[in-house]
Amino acid sequence: MMEIAALQFLVAESEPVQREVLAGVLRSAGARNIQVAPDGHAALRAIGGAPPAIDTQSIDIIMLDLELAGMDGLELIRRLADEKCRAGLIVVGAQSGDILFSVETMALAYGVDLLGAVAKPVSAQRLESLIANYTRPADVAGQPAVPSFSFAEVGKGLQAREFDPFFQPKIELETGQVKGLEMFARWRHPQHGVLGPAAFMPALEAAGRIDFLDWSMIEKSVAACRTLHDQGIPISFSINVDPGTLSHPQFIAQIGACLERHRILPGYITFEITESSVLQTDPHFLERLLRLRMTGFGLAIDDYGTGRSNLQLLASIPFSELKIDRSFVDGASRKRAIGTVLKSCLGLALSLDRMSCAVGVETKQDWDFLQGLGCTYAQGYYIASPMPVEDVPKWLVEWRQFF
Repeated sequence: MMEIAALQFLVAESEPVQREVLAGVLRSAGARNIQVAPDGHAALRAIGGAPPAIDTQSIDIIMLDLELAGMDGLELIRRLADEKCRAGLIVVGAQSGDILFSVETMALAYGVDLLGAVAKPVSAQRLESLIANYTRPADVAGQPAVPSFSFAEVGKGLQAREFDPFFQPKIELETGQVKGLEMFARWRHPQHGVLGPAAFMPALEAAGRIDFLDWSMIEKSVAACRTLHDQGIPISFSINVDPGTLSHPQFIAQIGACLERHRILPGYITFEITESSVLQTDPHFLERLLRLRMTGFGLAIDDYGTGRSNLQLLASIPFSELKIDRSFVDGASRKRAIGTVLKSCLGLALSLDRMSCAVGVETKQDWDFLQGLGCTYAQGYYIASPMPVEDVPKWLVEWRQFF
C-alpha cells in the first residue's frame, strides 16, 4: 500500500458541507493533496475527460457521491470507464446496502478500478481500509509494443520448433501439495526473445489454424510429462485446446497414439477448454467430451464466469474441474462484489461435485481468502510464474521447503 500522504485525491460532492466533511475525513486519515469538484462535469474535467482539465495526471483516487449535480454518480462512473480512467474509485452514498452493492457490481462491469462503496457517514477507519485496496498503475509509456507476425512467420517458427510449452504449478489449497502443471505456449523467437500468446495467437486465429499450435504443444507437453515421470515426479498436466482441434474426427485416435508413444496414461492429462466454447448443444461435441472423460482424461472449463452459461447446460458437460477466471480472483479478498461472485462460482462447483481452481492468485491475501472459502486448487504468480519443464524439479524442491 502507498502512503496516503503521497496520493492525490479528488472529492466529487455537490453539497458543500458534505464535501468539506469528506475532505476532512481524508485529512484525518493522512491525506494532504485533495482537490474538490462540486458536480460531475467538474469531476470529469479534473481527470482530463473534458476540457479544460484542472490536472490531467495527478488524480490517484476519486471519491464520488452518487447524487452529484449535473451528472450523477452512475453516469460519471460510465464516463470514467469511457475515458479509460486509471484512478481508483470510492463510491459514497446515502443509499441502502443492496443499492450500493449493485453500484459496485455495475462499476466492476464497466471496468473501473473500484476500491469499494461506503454508506454515509464515512469514517476515517473505513476509508483507510478502502484506500489500502489501491495500487498505482504501472507506467506503460515507453514499454515496447508486442510485435505482430503474419501467419507465414508463425508457421515458420512452428516448423523450426521454436515454440515450447511453459508450465505453471497448480496447488491444493488445503495441503499446499503440487497437484498439477498447466501448459502455456511460448515462442522462443530468435530476435525478440520469449513471446506470449498476444504475439502469435491473432495470426493463427485469423487463419483458422490454431490446431497447428495445439498439436505442437500437446506433443511437447506429453513428452515433458514423461520427462518428469522418469525423474520420479509423477505429476499431472493440463493442456489448453481449441474446440476446433478437439472436434477433429481424428482427435481421439491421435491423442491416444501420442500417449502411447510417450507411455503416459490418460489420467495424467486434463484438457482445458474455455467456457464460451462449451456453450453449445451440439451432440457431436458433447459425445467427443464424453469419450475423453470415459477414456480417463480430465476436462476443465477454463475462464469460468466470462461466458453466459446456464446451469442446465453446464451440468450436462462432463467436466471434472471448474477454473474460475482471474477477474473474479484477483482482489476478491478486498472487493466485496468480486468476492460475492467468486463465492457463487465455488458454490456451483461444490454443488456439481467438481473440483474448483482459482486462476490469477497474486497475493497471500488472495490465497488465504480462497483457502477460507474452500476452493480446491490455486494458480498464479503468488505461487510461481510459468516455467520451462527443466526448471520444474528445482522449483518443486524450493516449494516443499517453503511450504
